[in-house]
Amino acid sequence: MVSSFDNLAQAAFASSEAIFSINSPSSHPSRAIDRLSDKYTISNTSPAVTTLQANADPFQKIQESAATKKELTSVLATSDSLLAAIPHLFKTASQRSAVVVHVETKERDSDSSTTQHINGTAAPTKSTGGHNGVPSYADLMAVRQTGFAVLTSDNAQAAFDLALVAQAAAVQTSTPFLNAVNSAAAGASDKKIVLDHQRVAPALISEQDLIAHRERQSAVSEISLSSLYLKPQEGQPAADSAAPAAASAEEVYNKVEELLDVLQKQTGRSYRPIEYQGPANAKTVFVSLAIGSSSLDHALKAHHAKDVGLVKIHLYRPWSERHFLQALPTSVERVIVFEQSPAAHTAWTPLFLDVSASFHASADDKAAWAGKVPKILSARFRGSGAEVTDADVKAALTSEHAKPTFVINPHFVAQSVSSASSLQESDVDTPYIQMLNQVFQDRLNIENGLKTDSVWGSAQQSPEFGYGSLVTKVSARARFAELVSKTVQDSNLKIAEPLRKALTQWHLNRSDSKLAKRHGDEVIALLQEAKDSLVGSLAEISAQSSQFAKPSHWLIGADAWAFDIANSGVHHVISSNADINLLILDTEPYTARTQNPENRKKDIGLYAMNYGSVFVASVAVYSSYSQVLHALIEADQYQGPSVVLAYLPRPDEENVSPITVLKETKLAVDTGYWPLYRWNPALEEKGEEAFRLDSERIKLDLQQFLERENHLSLIIQQNPDVARTLTHSIESEAKARDVALKKKAKDDFAKLMGGLGGPPLLILFGSDGSNAEGLAKRLVKGAKLRNLSARYSAMDDVSIEDLTLEKHVIFVVSTAGQGEFPVNAREFWKALSAATELGVSETKFSVFGLGDSHYWPREEDAIFYNRPSKELNAKLIELGAQPLTDLGLGNDQDADAFETAWAVWEPLLWTSLGCKPLEGVVEEPKKSADDAMKIDSNYLRGTIAEGLLDDTTGQLRAEADTKLTKFHGIYQQDDRDLREERKKQGLEKAFSFMVRVRVPGGVATPAQWLAMDSISDVTANGTLKLTTRQAFQFHGILKRNLKKNIQLINKSLLDTIAACGDVNRNIMCNPNPHQSDLHKQVNDFATDLSAHLLPKTSAYREIWLDQKLVKGEAVVDHEPLYGPTYLPRKFKIVVAVPPSNDVDVYAHDLGYIAITNKDGSLAGFNVTVGGGMGMTHGNKKTYPRVADLIGFVTTEQAIETGEKVMLVQRDFGDRMNRKHARMKYTIDDRGIEWFKTELQSRLPFQIQEARPFKFLDNADRYGWTQGQDKMWHYCCYIENGRVKDTPAEPHKTGLREIAKIHNGEFRLTPNQHLIIANVKASEKAHIQSLLEQYKLDKLNYTGAMLNSMACVAFPTCSLAMAESERYLPSLVQLLESTIEEVGLRDDAITIRMTGCPNGCARPYVAEIAFVGKAFGAYNVYLGGGHHGQRLNKLYKESLTEPEIVAELKPMIRRYAAERLDGEHFGDFVIRVGIIKATLSGKTFHDLS
Repeated sequence: MVSSFDNLAQAAFASSEAIFSINSPSSHPSRAIDRLSDKYTISNTSPAVTTLQANADPFQKIQESAATKKELTSVLATSDSLLAAIPHLFKTASQRSAVVVHVETKERDSDSSTTQHINGTAAPTKSTGGHNGVPSYADLMAVRQTGFAVLTSDNAQAAFDLALVAQAAAVQTSTPFLNAVNSAAAGASDKKIVLDHQRVAPALISEQDLIAHRERQSAVSEISLSSLYLKPQEGQPAADSAAPAAASAEEVYNKVEELLDVLQKQTGRSYRPIEYQGPANAKTVFVSLAIGSSSLDHALKAHHAKDVGLVKIHLYRPWSERHFLQALPTSVERVIVFEQSPAAHTAWTPLFLDVSASFHASADDKAAWAGKVPKILSARFRGSGAEVTDADVKAALTSEHAKPTFVINPHFVAQSVSSASSLQESDVDTPYIQMLNQVFQDRLNIENGLKTDSVWGSAQQSPEFGYGSLVTKVSARARFAELVSKTVQDSNLKIAEPLRKALTQWHLNRSDSKLAKRHGDEVIALLQEAKDSLVGSLAEISAQSSQFAKPSHWLIGADAWAFDIANSGVHHVISSNADINLLILDTEPYTARTQNPENRKKDIGLYAMNYGSVFVASVAVYSSYSQVLHALIEADQYQGPSVVLAYLPRPDEENVSPITVLKETKLAVDTGYWPLYRWNPALEEKGEEAFRLDSERIKLDLQQFLERENHLSLIIQQNPDVARTLTHSIESEAKARDVALKKKAKDDFAKLMGGLGGPPLLILFGSDGSNAEGLAKRLVKGAKLRNLSARYSAMDDVSIEDLTLEKHVIFVVSTAGQGEFPVNAREFWKALSAATELGVSETKFSVFGLGDSHYWPREEDAIFYNRPSKELNAKLIELGAQPLTDLGLGNDQDADAFETAWAVWEPLLWTSLGCKPLEGVVEEPKKSADDAMKIDSNYLRGTIAEGLLDDTTGQLRAEADTKLTKFHGIYQQDDRDLREERKKQGLEKAFSFMVRVRVPGGVATPAQWLAMDSISDVTANGTLKLTTRQAFQFHGILKRNLKKNIQLINKSLLDTIAACGDVNRNIMCNPNPHQSDLHKQVNDFATDLSAHLLPKTSAYREIWLDQKLVKGEAVVDHEPLYGPTYLPRKFKIVVAVPPSNDVDVYAHDLGYIAITNKDGSLAGFNVTVGGGMGMTHGNKKTYPRVADLIGFVTTEQAIETGEKVMLVQRDFGDRMNRKHARMKYTIDDRGIEWFKTELQSRLPFQIQEARPFKFLDNADRYGWTQGQDKMWHYCCYIENGRVKDTPAEPHKTGLREIAKIHNGEFRLTPNQHLIIANVKASEKAHIQSLLEQYKLDKLNYTGAMLNSMACVAFPTCSLAMAESERYLPSLVQLLESTIEEVGLRDDAITIRMTGCPNGCARPYVAEIAFVGKAFGAYNVYLGGGHHGQRLNKLYKESLTEPEIVAELKPMIRRYAAERLDGEHFGDFVIRVGIIKATLSGKTFHDLS
């Protein structure tokens, strides 16, 4: 059977020097060359024939061959190979190679049978002979903007003829051609094909043509060949100015037309680049590529020859608007653009856009349409390979909304598509559109997608819809600029010199938005002054004065575009070279991403980057607001097309929470599925790298693109810190981790065989916290004491098959959630539970579980207690393993928690292993492991410095170092949102560090605020946390940035030493802006006390600030207050100033309550001791406690009193049990009177009786207040203390701008808010304007919201059991409707939430508290004192959101109806008997 390749091969052989055949499993064009009998060539030398495979990146070899050998090259391929060839096609075009790619269209439909659609029903197609079905040319459309000229044909003779023309045109214009033919063309006609190449080819290509082409080729420099196919902007010289200019679109079109004339003279066969067939007065005209026109042509000639015409496009690229319009009869009223489209992924198809844009040419353009602008319709034919019938044509002619066969989309090109009205009038409220509105304000012009409910995934709101309108607007401003230019150069026109100068400056700077506005406003003012005398062009300029402002043009698209990149309007935008910005939203969640490669979205960013002259950015607002901001600004500033890909996952569920969207975004960015980057070709002109990576990982295809273009090495040279993460994909990182694990296993085995006797033990643990892992380590130590070889590992780090190789396996498993396995044991259990057979009959095992029999209060929840250990034990027995001991069950309810059961189980384990009792060896000495760690650390040094140098991991490996760094103000953490996904990927946890800045009293200068703001962007996650202890906190710091972070903090004259750890921590102080003199006194006291109690070790300066010891000097350090073991636990101090108890003085170890003299000066302090919040769920031996008031000391005595209180705790605090180590337990164990006696014995003065004072509340005062010194202070509401930018509330940017002009202070409040303090009256208005601009003046919240507070919890806190900071606002909002309904909107109800029971947000003194018990479940506490003086009590356990709302709403209604005058909510619930009052810490758990 003859294929279309037989005829193409004949044409190629006749006029080529090299032929490449691209074979695939379904197509073998090389066989057509083998079948050739006529070996005629114009050069009398047979061309070299090379066969390449489609899956081996063949076009790279073709491009390189054409570049180096400069031969006339022909390629035979099928269209499905084109998408992968795009980068090489660009390069081929840039190097001006005479390459012709002959492509046979390949069907895209999975069903290869040919069908036609009649009234929506598919039916078999009968062959009508002589005309062909409509092929799929989606892949052809995908490459239409690569710089290749495109010829199309739809029958075998035309395919052969145009192949010869393409070969000749490629030579004579040094432009590569793509010749597309219908795969059905060869056998569709009964007519014999005339192969007259021996006569035609020499007439088309002369020797002189070949010589001229080779001269042009030799002028293309190596520099241009290696460039990234950058297209020079209009008015700029090409990169290689010595090379002759490439043939213009008009020159290529004219050359093809000229060659077709030659062909006609030689053969009598006639073709036009764009040809019209039909009546001269047709009112309806179809437009189609020639490749898809045969069956349509047949249907029209048979039934509609008298009234309907057809424009057939042979030369599709370059597109000629002028020749297209000239081909149309001026009588036409309706143009139907006919295109094959496999699916409606876009609103408009490529040919439709070309046709529509042709009617937008300006009146000055020669291509301007002479007739009345017709209605343009898009007719999509869905049946790839099927024939167009008369029924199809009638459907298109009679209806503008035809059913399945044609999708008719009316588009009135003369009508404005949409209005660029303000977004406030629109229903669209996505974060990205809010950001566009904020950044560009009145310059913003969005041409589509405004008046819709949403742009989520909506193809109907695609960018193409407004493209035509934007082209018109861009052209209009260009004409206006030309008018201005002609006016200022018109010497006959009398123009005042200031006006001429202003117009000139505007014209020079019209592309700069700021300068265009400045000079435009100046021109408008001058025109207004002379408005009565304006004539001619000046009057015309005045009438069009709106054109002075440079608009920011945007088109909005959705992710449906990415499924069919061939038909996407992205091509039209980026190839236009117009200053248009395209924002494409991708809403597919990472967890629901498409896995099927046949239905996978294409990478539009990578595709656009291959064009070279397009700005491309990939952004995610829930990952980095600032990166989005920079990308939008850069896109607007870039002179040319811009594509911004914006990620905003939309899970398919009702009431999607922001937390879910945040988690999806983090997963996408962390894994490299959605890399954050910016590609700005304009930077290359400045000698800078065009590509900037803004996230840690990139996708493999993006990495390959950068490597191919040598950008990767440049990025690494400029940014050596990112070399490892940038050049390691997920796959390579997983591989590296696998290698490391294998090495570790090998090392462990070597140690095992190194002489230790006894049966080897494998100890596996499953632990979300540290208890199970800690017990595993204790077993390893115990094994060594008994001369046993042992190793330990997380359960998920081994496979269940490994059990078959082990003789003795010990499991220590904790309980997570509702009886679930911990995260690092779930994959192991999943595999084991599914196993039906496993060769473990020779394996002996034992299991010890950790749980809490009272953790879940309901009887039906008893099954959750120690369920993982019970199920594991039973499954191992079921599989045939032999138990060494009975199952051990540790219970937090026992006297010593799990230690009680452990003390029984562990000896039985050693006995079962044949170990005799140890003689003369103390197995577990009764000592504090933490104290030993502190002593061994050499005054907090440990091996921190060495750990920082280990770049093979993102963590500090040594457990002791992770504890020691807390003394330095650092917590090692990992992103728990990413744990499970990274585990699946074979990666280590997403480790990062939290750094807490010590800010005594919470007072910082504007310069320090600016430093903290910058540090958060440079070294952390871009946000700044104001903590519940008046400190700054940075999150998401990578290990490689940790030292830099600490150094920058110290450079700002702040530090992090003692912000955490077993020392006195940051001292809190009431910010009190009202009593100005008093605040200064108490703040000075807080600062002095903090300095006095600061650790004296030089380790901090050595490790972080590189203050090295003198050579040869031994480390001689000391701690005059703390000693080498420091304190038993953390120690917290606060200073309160009545009537405000915002510091919650009763909730801390040591509290000072300021007492004033009659003149308002500071007399001294009442002292409180023994407060503390932390406890453990289910362990009644742990509890919160409010402090005791022990007396009064003068200001001069206060620091020494504080020192001695701390030293009493140092000497008597419990160092054996950290859960019992706080000072509250020391006082309760020994009694408050004992404590007062011991303290008094250490003081040289007598503590006086406490003096009277009164607290009224513990909240902040929002808004403007004036102090005694007449200075103003503004308290901002900062939701849960997280300073960040969002599209709706750009608070971080606003505070930065305020800090730049503020001359006072920034005061952090104990409730996580911020006071802009000491504002002069003359500066207040300026500050107020900035507050309004950046939405920092928003205070119209309910009293409940204003008095709410939450800890960080997920995703970074390792102790979190439930959400807190990310969840509390939404929970309060659920209660607000009732609060407002019953008239309590302005009533302050203290609400606090923590993700675990440790109490960082001081929940146990709140009127309503939510304490996380498990994910989505909270214990609810009620009855705390309104000003922090009384503990609350447990109301109900483990409530979910609906249960919480159901419980609290009726209670709030009752409070509104029954409360006494002035009665607070906490007092009310006690008075009416809802909850019992808690009188002391010891009775906190007493619910009876």
